[in-house]
This record gives sequence, C-alpha cells and structure tokens, in this order.
Amino acid sequence: MSEVGAEPDRSDELPGPVQQGRPMVIVAVALAVVVALLIAVLATRSPSGERSRQSPLLGRPAPAIVGTTLAGDSFDLAEYRGRWVVVNFFATWCIPCVQEHPELAKFQARHAGTGDAALVSVLFDNTADEAQGFFTENGGDWPVVVDEAGAVGVDYGVARVPESFLVAPNGIVVQRLVGGVTAAEVDDLIAQYEGAPE
Repeated sequence: MSEVGAEPDRSDELPGPVQQGRPMVIVAVALAVVVALLIAVLATRSPSGERSRQSPLLGRPAPAIVGTTLAGDSFDLAEYRGRWVVVNFFATWCIPCVQEHPELAKFQARHAGTGDAALVSVLFDNTADEAQGFFTENGGDWPVVVDEAGAVGVDYGVARVPESFLVAPNGIVVQRLVGGVTAAEVDDLIAQYEGAPE
C-alpha cells in the first residue's frame, strides 16, 4: 500500500523499449541515406570514355601478348605495331562484357577495311569452350587470345572485366578504360590522340 501523496510506483511500466527503438530508427534512416547516395552515384556516373583510370602502364610499352587464339592461330601483339590497338579483357559471364560486344564488333568492322586500328580480346577467367560458344552465337571477327593461366591479365593489372587498353601505333599504352566501351568513344579517343600536338 502506497503512502498518501507519494508518487505511484511505475517500475512495472517499461519505457525502455520505446527509448531503445530510437537508435534503431536513426540507424535505419542513416542506412537509407547511404543507399540513396550510392544509387545516385551509380546512376549519374560518367560514360566509360570519361572513366579512364590511372595505370602504371600509361606512357609505357604495352606488355607482350603472345599466345593462341580461339581459332587456333598464333597471336603476337608486336605484329600490330603501326596501328591503334584496343586490348579488351572480357568474360562470357560478365554482363557489361556481353553488352559492349556489339560495340566492339562495330569498331572492328569500321576499321577492318582501312587497317588503321585493330581489336584483340583476351579471355579472362573463362574457358575457351564457353568463349567459342559465345562468339559463335553473337558473332565477332577478331583475335581472342586464350589466357588460361591469367598471365596476360596480371601483366596488365586487370582485376575485373570489362577492361580495355588503348595502345598507340608506337606500342605505348595511352588509355585504360574500366567498364564497357562504345565504338564512338574509342574512335573519339583515337581522334583526340591523333590531333594532339607532338
């Protein structure tokens, strides 16, 4: 029995859960803000031509690519000296690689007649059989080097695909592009380098 005028005993009322729920709401709001910012960054990122990344290869001779293609032919990047070369690392399981494939085909077709630029793809963490099936189904008439040990990818510092390197006619790497490319973007880059003062 409580004394007259004394405060009633409220120990059985549990305000704790209400107070404990506030930090959870704050965390949820903060998480929602972070997710919204991430979505905004991804949705507004620049095209691949503007997403060139730094690489220790820039300004240096392109690492050698010597091997066998899906067609069973020998390939040596050194034989392409005198032309622009796009070295493209791809895999059939990579969605952006699949999406950029028609653009690479367009680039190759555009330059096949003039011989001023060429394209070579390097298989990244993929089997030759899977790649052969992909090219049979989707077309593409350019060398695809089988890099089963991943040595070429290591030499170029490739961590994920798609990733492309633009090699100048003198054999120097001038651009590294992370993500899918378009034929127009690559042609624009070549035009910029050709138009740059010596």
